[in-house]
Amino acid sequence: MSGYRLPRGGSHLDRSRPLAYRFDGEPLQGFAGDTLASALLASGRVLVGRSFKYHRPRGVMGAGPEEANALVELRDGARQEPNTRATMTELYGGLEAASQNRWPSLSFDMMAVNDLLSPLFSAGFYYKTFMGTGQATWHFCERFIRKAAGLGRGTHLADPDRYEKTNAFCDVLVVGAGPAGLMAARAAVAAGLRVILADENARPGGRLFDDGVQLDGLAPADWIDGALREIEAGGGRILPRTSVYGYFDGNVLGAVERIADHKRKPAPFEPRQRHWTIHARHVVLATGAIERPLVFSGNDAPGVMLASAGLAHATRYGVAVGSSVVVFANNDGGARTAIRLADLGVSIKAVVDPRREIDPALAAALGARGIRLETGAVVAATRGRKALAGVDIRGFDPVSGVLGANVMQPGCDALLVSGGWTPSVHLASQAGSAPVFDEALHSFVPGTAREAWTAAGACAGTLDLVGCLAAGLEAGQKAAEACGKTAENGGIPLPDLSGQLAGTDLPFPLFDVPATGRAKRFVDFQHDVTADDVELANREGFRSVEHLKRYTTLGMAADQGKTSNVNAISLMARARGLTAPQVGTTRFRMPWTAVTIGALAGRETGHHFAPVRRTPMHDWHVAKGAEMMAAGLWMRPRAYIGPGETLRDAYIREATAVRHRVGIVDVSTLGKIDVQGPDAAEFLNRLYTGGFAKLPVGKARYGVMLREDGIMFDDGTAWRLAPNRFLVTTTTANAGAVLAHMEHYLEVVWPDLRVHVTSVTDRHAGMAVAGPDARKVLQAALEEGDVSTEACPHMGIVRGRIAGEPVMIARLSFSGELAYEVYCDWPAGLAVWEALMEAGKPNGIMPYGMEALGTLRIEKGHITGAEMDGRTTLADVGLGGMASRKKPYIGSTMTQRPAFVDPERPVLVGLISRDGQAIRSGSHLTLPGGGASLGHVTAVTWSPALGANIALAFLSGGRERHGEPLEAAFPLKNERVAVTVTDPCFYDPDGSRMHV
Repeated sequence: MSGYRLPRGGSHLDRSRPLAYRFDGEPLQGFAGDTLASALLASGRVLVGRSFKYHRPRGVMGAGPEEANALVELRDGARQEPNTRATMTELYGGLEAASQNRWPSLSFDMMAVNDLLSPLFSAGFYYKTFMGTGQATWHFCERFIRKAAGLGRGTHLADPDRYEKTNAFCDVLVVGAGPAGLMAARAAVAAGLRVILADENARPGGRLFDDGVQLDGLAPADWIDGALREIEAGGGRILPRTSVYGYFDGNVLGAVERIADHKRKPAPFEPRQRHWTIHARHVVLATGAIERPLVFSGNDAPGVMLASAGLAHATRYGVAVGSSVVVFANNDGGARTAIRLADLGVSIKAVVDPRREIDPALAAALGARGIRLETGAVVAATRGRKALAGVDIRGFDPVSGVLGANVMQPGCDALLVSGGWTPSVHLASQAGSAPVFDEALHSFVPGTAREAWTAAGACAGTLDLVGCLAAGLEAGQKAAEACGKTAENGGIPLPDLSGQLAGTDLPFPLFDVPATGRAKRFVDFQHDVTADDVELANREGFRSVEHLKRYTTLGMAADQGKTSNVNAISLMARARGLTAPQVGTTRFRMPWTAVTIGALAGRETGHHFAPVRRTPMHDWHVAKGAEMMAAGLWMRPRAYIGPGETLRDAYIREATAVRHRVGIVDVSTLGKIDVQGPDAAEFLNRLYTGGFAKLPVGKARYGVMLREDGIMFDDGTAWRLAPNRFLVTTTTANAGAVLAHMEHYLEVVWPDLRVHVTSVTDRHAGMAVAGPDARKVLQAALEEGDVSTEACPHMGIVRGRIAGEPVMIARLSFSGELAYEVYCDWPAGLAVWEALMEAGKPNGIMPYGMEALGTLRIEKGHITGAEMDGRTTLADVGLGGMASRKKPYIGSTMTQRPAFVDPERPVLVGLISRDGQAIRSGSHLTLPGGGASLGHVTAVTWSPALGANIALAFLSGGRERHGEPLEAAFPLKNERVAVTVTDPCFYDPDGSRMHV
């Protein structure tokens, strides 16, 4: 027999509400208030998982976030969640849980052969195995390693749940609602402060439930409930099931509230989790401490558990973790735990303590309960593989550290261990405080605060209950003083305690027991790191704690070394002949516990990931059969697909209409920036590679901006509307970046320039009318204005009126045809669009989308973001002539770097498929038959004007290779297409069609 349900007790349980659940398909039953771990223990389950590397049998070892063994998969389908701690999983009716990292079953795991082969898998075996073996060996082994790696299995389905994010502002944030946290929150509320009290457990109270102490004559649960009511009555906010996972600059902390994780699925419109960004004037860190295990042979056997966890399961959930229990501890907490468990009805066989004597009052209490006390002794080994069957107890000399020869082998099914306590300094460390070693605790405590926080209770190294309550009260008062407040009438008093047991939790400095036999002594249970691995790391030179961590993977698992770090540091210190503080500790990074990606994302997923922006003509496009696509933040028509048409049919039809008649395209999404001020022309002159200082009013000019390193940043046009005013257009995707670029230079680099820039992207709706009949359509639509060649020459700007609305018209072309861009007020966009469509009916006007737009620009060799990919220069794309030599501009001094003028540098070329086969974007260019890559393809299309598959590409030495045959290779599909290199401008190279 192993664990079972006690007939009474369980402060968290509601025994009137039984809950059915399943583990590995087996139907089981627990009660409301159980965790999955407590319910499994109550059902007699000892084996709950397999270890990561060696697939050793593992059982529950903790009762909270420190759990390293009992990681399970929860739920199924789209809600399947791996690596969930059974100790933090609240039981609910219908819960489906499964063990992990085993095949074909938990009881019979074929991968347990790794344990027999463990000498091959020692620390650093990856590096040693594949160093110098070549890529072929790694690629052969990689698939097997990846299949064996990991613990749980995630789902490939989209998460169906909803997540929320919120901000909160408070005077004092108290992290942890144990004895210190509750007192700190009460004190801060009494001073009239806005307080948030966050605790990761479903029920606040922490270890108050376990100590068996009455407070002011009340049972712990009643006193805790009263304290919580007092905090809420004073305006405090209590956040149970909320893990504060990160401490950031400016006293900003991140927390995740588990709103519906204790349910089968969230209620309609209920979020599963809520992310809190908490802005606090002062923080009280009452995060408690975690009990350490002891390192000895077989210390990972199912049934070996932290003493505090065994007590918590009994007091909170009414579960005896075994029918015959041995306690092994290096501090008085072990004896106190044994006494409390015995009083609750748990059979305690013996208490084993390496010290020669313990507190006399505790020794007497053990004797009164018939519990055997073995001092000057240690548990040297365990017996049993899938469940603990007994322990080997040997004498121990606390001075020399030598084991005695005699061995006692009592049978037991549970072993509770305590190696002292490790304060949870993680948040303080994240806030920039280097932990300080405490010799008495033999652990690290928070150092000097660099943010506005105060540590209290066990987190600060105070382990006794009286001290924790007093420290919490003091921390709350300090927080109030830091916020300029003091409590009225002297604040709140400390509660009177009764029922306390004697003794101290300060540990005797024994952290590992000398090895006996060949059994492993585990330090990090989750990553199967043993004491031998730590010693091996030392011998091989990986002595720094950072190197030790990475070489052995110690502390890198889901538990982040909560139970292993201090023991590992102690072992390395002994191996190096140093003290633990000389060895040091790693810096803790967020998160404290695992955070779901959904909680960080909140509602910003799918279409809500970024604002969806629509032009004034959006509904018109959809009504006319447009297939919409995302372009930056905007939705734009991809093509207007008619009945029976494919996407290819549609864009060919649209592009042909532009070449032969007239088409219209929605360009409202282009970035538009109003640039005004006496120095506006000089400002643009410095931004663009070309000259803008002398651009006449009423004219537009194409321009390119460079980054400071000489690489192309963006292109567009600048319209001079008045001597001191320009309208600058940018690419759709770079509108925000260009505005930020301008603002940076005006505020930081050239603050003397008298210029203001304002985004007017959604102030002007825009449409481009392109094709041989474009002028006829515009002239027919205009109620005022003239777009004749004389009134509006190429790059000219005129004003007019269409559909009663004022418009600005610039004659410029992206398609290579006669074209005009028409801008009007945003609300008037649809009316102007429909008026142009009506005026163009006699000419067969046709709307066209992004696919046709792309085809037209590729035929002309015009560039977009595919070519301005952050690596190209003006000369690369054939626009070197636009670089002024008469003025400086951003990036000008960098354009002549040797790499930028290398004759073998890839430059823009055109490609024509020789056999009619389509060319794939992203293909590499090689000589016929293969070889090294000479360049890559950036854009492809079927050209209706040429009747061929064409592409734009960057090719090394490309301008000298026109007419050369090459191959466009696409290895992912094992395709090779024969191509001929051409000039990138395939159509109308002299540009005559724009000037008709």
